[in-house]
Amino acid sequence: MNRGNSLPGTAVLFLVVLCVGCTDSQETGEASGVGAETTDVTADDNPGSTDDANPERNAYFGDLHVHTANSFDAFVLGTLLSPDDAYRFAKGEAFQHPAGFEMKIREPLDFYAVADHAFYLGITRAMADPTSPMSKHPDARALTTVETHKDRMNAFRVGGQFSNPKSPRFREIDDPVTSRAAWEENISAANRHNDPGRFTTFIGYEYTPGGLHRNVIFKGATAPERPFSQFDSLNPEDLWAWMDGLREQGMESLAIPHSSNLSSGRMFSLRDFAGNPFDADYASMRIRNEPLVEISQTKGTSEAHPALSTNDEWAEFEIMRLHTRGRVLTPTGSYVREAQLNGLKMAEEQGFDPFKVGVIGSSDTHNGTGSGDESDYWGVVGKMDSDGIGRGSLRDSTGAYAQGSERAVTFSASGLAGVWAEQNTRDAIYEAMRRKETFGTSGTRIKVRLFAGYDLPAIDSKNLANEAYAGGVPMGADLVAMDDQAPAFIAWALRDPLSAPLQRVQVIKGWIAEGEIQEKVFDVACSDGGVVDPVTHRCPDNNARVNLTDCSIVKGTGAPELKARWRDPEFNADQRAFYYARVLEDPVCRWSTWDALRAGIESREGVAKTIQERAWSSPIWYIPLGSE
Repeated sequence: MNRGNSLPGTAVLFLVVLCVGCTDSQETGEASGVGAETTDVTADDNPGSTDDANPERNAYFGDLHVHTANSFDAFVLGTLLSPDDAYRFAKGEAFQHPAGFEMKIREPLDFYAVADHAFYLGITRAMADPTSPMSKHPDARALTTVETHKDRMNAFRVGGQFSNPKSPRFREIDDPVTSRAAWEENISAANRHNDPGRFTTFIGYEYTPGGLHRNVIFKGATAPERPFSQFDSLNPEDLWAWMDGLREQGMESLAIPHSSNLSSGRMFSLRDFAGNPFDADYASMRIRNEPLVEISQTKGTSEAHPALSTNDEWAEFEIMRLHTRGRVLTPTGSYVREAQLNGLKMAEEQGFDPFKVGVIGSSDTHNGTGSGDESDYWGVVGKMDSDGIGRGSLRDSTGAYAQGSERAVTFSASGLAGVWAEQNTRDAIYEAMRRKETFGTSGTRIKVRLFAGYDLPAIDSKNLANEAYAGGVPMGADLVAMDDQAPAFIAWALRDPLSAPLQRVQVIKGWIAEGEIQEKVFDVACSDGGVVDPVTHRCPDNNARVNLTDCSIVKGTGAPELKARWRDPEFNADQRAFYYARVLEDPVCRWSTWDALRAGIESREGVAKTIQERAWSSPIWYIPLGSE
């Protein structure tokens, strides 16, 4: 995430509103670059709004994955911010990092959810509180007598016996009374800070079985008496059944899988938890409860992997190089695009698709805040990665990189969730997530829209969004075939005024041809007057560069807005397909390069010096005739 460095001031003024005036262009490549028991804390879910409902919908940015001191690991690592503090941070207040420096978001967010681990919720915080009965537990000494965060981790055995379901001590420090109090605190904070029309909060938590993590987000002000955790089951199918049961009682929620890139193939395995092939009932339960997936966050990006998408030059983006227990994590079954492709094939051959998911981003930081920007990165896990040595971008006093830092240096300053909703309220934003009219970013506030249809407006229409809704469908929706007509697509992006300009807009297509999954990347809008090559489907290089001596970006390249009305030149009306938009900014320095620059040394070898921040839309699924 990069928000603010050597940017032209005129761009800020230009993007005050979503511009729709662009040059005329027609047909295939038309594009333009213009510059149960419940805990119910009283709260009125939607008492009125300061912003009138906009039928063309507004872009709202948020974070649905933030850990506070009520998460067992965050507290052990030095985080002291409460759920109240986290919501105040999202609204613009400054707070102190566990290492002592200030953290302040550049612009307030529109929506937010504290998603503390249900597992050991509030336990470690209570252990360090001398007024709590948990402080008398023999293992509480590790939180009060050990000074460094690393020693606390080792002494408390986080990630070891207590969090290992196979350990006889798995439940030893669990205390339902303490966790219930922390859950009520989280619910109360969410409801207290919800301010319809200005700032939306959601009650949420993280379900954390190994490698299969999900955030559960509740629609309203009411939540169950306790969250479903790995103490209840390690099987996500049991979580979905629990959510279905709550839904029957009028308590609506959805789950959002995350860190699939670190699941070693488990998140998007083609078999269920018991190892059985999927069936229609499984697919229905899964997609009903999990319509979205987190595509980018601090633990890397899960869109695609270069080993899986060999013809995508941009698949090598913030790939977290994590080795676990002496083996390299497998990419197969771990990345979103591959899952969506496998879902297409299942829909074609078996009539169901468990991976028909939209996308968002979020942070997953354990500081009670976001991760900061590329140029002002705060780390992810409290004191452990609060400086360049801890996060592996700088050598320690011995001239070596810290042990384990090969993992920390691949953490990302990411990400954000985006939705297109009528107004900033729980109902409107939640319904946007349900219909998958969502997008994710690597941290910057790029706005991206995607429409498809048979009666879309010209790209220079003054009522582009309204006419696109009337003549087509937005991202997240199905587009059913109309005879043999080839649909048009409108891909539309606005830059973040506090980040780099836009370089290109792409449409990624996935489809089934003769029973095999296929994928292809099409550039559809180029900055700086570039024209897409009709053979390679690529924009020319716009010569955007970064000065690595001071991390400034070369002025005069990129665009404040890019949009295109595009038709698939390889469209086949009989082939099931999906299409999503990806937007790339001009390059900027990565946070690790900023660390090295400030230290006056060369950046770490083997780590990218620059990155291209980006945004991803949810797909639109094309359904051939007879396949509905």
